[in-house]
Amino acid sequence: MVEPTAIVPAPQTQPPVPAAPASTRPVVQLTPGTVLALVGGGTAAVLVIGTVLVSMLLAVAITGASVAVCALVIRSILASDTRR
Repeated sequence: MVEPTAIVPAPQTQPPVPAAPASTRPVVQLTPGTVLALVGGGTAAVLVIGTVLVSMLLAVAITGASVAVCALVIRSILASDTRR
């Protein structure tokens, strides 16, 4: 005959938590001079990008206006040819 045996689970042990390695990166310290340099550089970048975008917008607007004028002139020329 087979007799049942009790199964006892083994006690669970948690693995040890590894210690975080010390960071080797240097700490960035902001001095008033570096803050002014960052603000000045950011301002210059915004002004340059803004100037480029506005000039591109103006170029598109001027091109659209000139194409519209050309279309009106061609339409006028074709209309005057059909009347004659």
